[in-house]
Amino acid sequence: MKAFVKRRFFIIAVLMAVVSVSAVSAQSASDQTTAVEEQSQNNGSSSAIKYLAAALAVGIACVGGGMAVGKIGAAAMGAMSENAELSGKALPFVGLAEGICLWGFLVALFIILM
Repeated sequence: MKAFVKRRFFIIAVLMAVVSVSAVSAQSASDQTTAVEEQSQNNGSSSAIKYLAAALAVGIACVGGGMAVGKIGAAAMGAMSENAELSGKALPFVGLAEGICLWGFLVALFIILM
């Protein structure tokens, strides 16, 4: 379990490093251009960062939702094998965990539209 947590933090650290390197490279590229080209570069780099942020929002939300559904689904199936009457009480929790992915999608949609 500790190895999984360490791996997850490592992946998040790598993603943040990629985002920061992208922002630094976009800034250095805009410093070397003329005033007109600088404005078009800033629009392009901000749009690229916007799409990257939206992708991260959906990706992280879906990974978290998948982990939650996996744990809740396994527990629900174990409980239903003991007592079949628990299926109506356990399955809504799986739906709540899937809702995490929808929230990630909504955040990404707001990032792209605004």
